[in-house]
Amino acid sequence: MELEDFFETSILLQYYKNLLSEKQKKYMIEHFEEDYSLSEIANKYSISRQAVYENIKRGIKVLYEYEEKLKFRNKEKRIKNELQKINNKYNIIELEEIINEFSV
Repeated sequence: MELEDFFETSILLQYYKNLLSEKQKKYMIEHFEEDYSLSEIANKYSISRQAVYENIKRGIKVLYEYEEKLKFRNKEKRIKNELQKINNKYNIIELEEIINEFSV
């Protein structure tokens, strides 16, 4: 897995981990968030490395399926992009004035 894919999967895991099976969630958190190797996870749970790999592989598929349907990550990227455009267009004083106009 490329580093960029690893990073993207880690982000999707934050959004959708509670929608995974308990095994997938447990293995994926240990692999993507706690940096355990597949072998370390396999040893910890007394299962084969292949079983860990298959659970993680299915979990990744599920994460991307949820993202395809719900698009939370995509929305986050769009919001950040729009905020960056606003930041580039206005200085801090102008932004404060705009915010104050809409504040009660």
